[in-house]
Amino acid sequence: MNEVEKYLKALPDDQRETLEKLRQTILSVAKGAEEKISYGMPTVYYKGNLVHYAAFKEHMSLFGASAFMTKELKDELEGYKTSKGTIQFTVEKPLPVTLVKRIVKARMIENEARAEAKAAKKVKKTR
Repeated sequence: MNEVEKYLKALPDDQRETLEKLRQTILSVAKGAEEKISYGMPTVYYKGNLVHYAAFKEHMSLFGASAFMTKELKDELEGYKTSKGTIQFTVEKPLPVTLVKRIVKARMIENEARAEAKAAKKVKKTR
């Protein structure tokens, strides 16, 4: 059992089921991504931290959506509490699969661009 599975196993059933569905949705989009625990939360790593998710007493959160993204998705996020790249949700009102997929795809593009820029900068320095 890996660290993410241990994290999920320790949760109450309803939160575990909700986060497991979120996890499977994220991983269905982020092919080849790695899972780990970072900042005490399950983290999906793809060319850098892609998204984190976690359970709290009164809600669960998805971390990693940029502030720009939460503004862009404002209409779809109506009814969810958001702040700088964080979206809070509950067992009763989980995040829609289509929304999670859009967020993950957008984050993958951001991480790919950041990795390419970093690699280009490194090549430039060695010349």
